[in-house]
This record gives sequence, structure tokens and C-alpha cells, in this order.
Amino acid sequence: MKKNIFYKSVLLVMSMILGNSFAQNIQQADYQEVAKLNQYFQEQDKVVASKIDFTSFMKLAEEVEQYRANRLLGLDDFLAKAKQPNTVILDSRSKAMYDRKHLKGAIHLNYSDYNQISLYQLIPDKNTTILIYCNNNFIDDQQSFASKMAVIPKDLDGKQTYANNLTLALNIPTFINLYGYGYRNVYELADLVSVNDKRLQFEGTAVTTVEENIKQSIINSIVQ
Repeated sequence: MKKNIFYKSVLLVMSMILGNSFAQNIQQADYQEVAKLNQYFQEQDKVVASKIDFTSFMKLAEEVEQYRANRLLGLDDFLAKAKQPNTVILDSRSKAMYDRKHLKGAIHLNYSDYNQISLYQLIPDKNTTILIYCNNNFIDDQQSFASKMAVIPKDLDGKQTYANNLTLALNIPTFINLYGYGYRNVYELADLVSVNDKRLQFEGTAVTTVEENIKQSIINSIVQ
């Protein structure tokens, strides 16, 4: 009884912070289901020889490649879909980078924390539309969205261009994992966009600092 009251209290606070649409999703999460999942995995740990299977992962990746091809969205479509019911924007970068700067309204789960339980707790309804993005979708802010391009030393001397290098965007493993955990309504931002694009709205400590500096500059100009 006490657990249920506590759980509902947490949901109420999160609904006030994150908004009604997300609250409708998370209210379906059930702590009893979480307990069942924990028990299941504890039992499985006693009987499986290994939980690492490269071959199976690559097979999954090939399946996702076909699925993902029709779920890449331009920025306008991405932002329009974000306004639809039962839809969340999921930021899977580090907590530090999410706190620093993220798309307005995005929820967060660090990619390294992905598992059946953490995803269920965050997005219990697998029919939820999930929109994803990563560092490699944005330019003009290396501090908040560091490039995930892989370079070799001679690239730093200007002897090669990005066209010759490897992109290691977080979007791809994020997409594969969401699909693998049963989320089949995933869409990915495909565009490379400047953070200065007027269509974008960001939140975070870095954004607050910039806004405060602008306000202070206006105040100072008025005073002078």
C-alpha cells in the first residue's frame, strides 16, 4: 500500500515537470511488473552460459537496417511528429550533456543504462512514438554536441576530409537497442542542423546561461 502511494506521488511530480502527454505514458508503469522482470532476470542469470552474443546482435542490426530506412525524418517532420499524442523525444546522451543542452521537452535515459527494466519504467507503452537524435545531428556547438566522427592523426593536419572517415553516431546503436527491446515505433532525426536554426528550441544550463547573459546585456544597455 505504501509503495503504491509513493509511486503515485512520484508520477504526480513527474507529470507536473514533464507535462501531461508523458505522464499518460509513465502512469502505465507498474512496480509489480518491474519486480517480476527483476525476478525473471535473476533466475536467468543462474542458467545462461553467456549474455554476450555478437552474432545475434549483428543479425538484429541487419533487421533494423531495413526497418530504419523508412523512419528517418527531416527536421520539420521530426518537430511536427513530436507534437502528436503519445510521443516522446528521447535523448540518450550522457546525463551531463543532457543537463547542459537538449531539445526542449526531451526526456533522458543514458544509452549505457538501457535495459528491459529501465526502458519499461521510462516508456512502459511500447506503442509510444519515440523520436531520437544525437550529437551528430547538430553543428556549431562542439561543447554541447561534440562530433562523433572518427579521425586519424593525419586528418588533424588537413590531409583528409570527413568524407573519408567513419561516423559513429549514437543514433544507430540507440535505434537497434530500442528495436531489440520491443519498441517498434521509433523515428530518427536524419538532418544535420545548426544549433542556431530558428526552428529549434533547447533547454539546459548552457541555454539558461546564454539567456541570462542576453537579459543582463539588455539591462546594462538600458541603465547606461
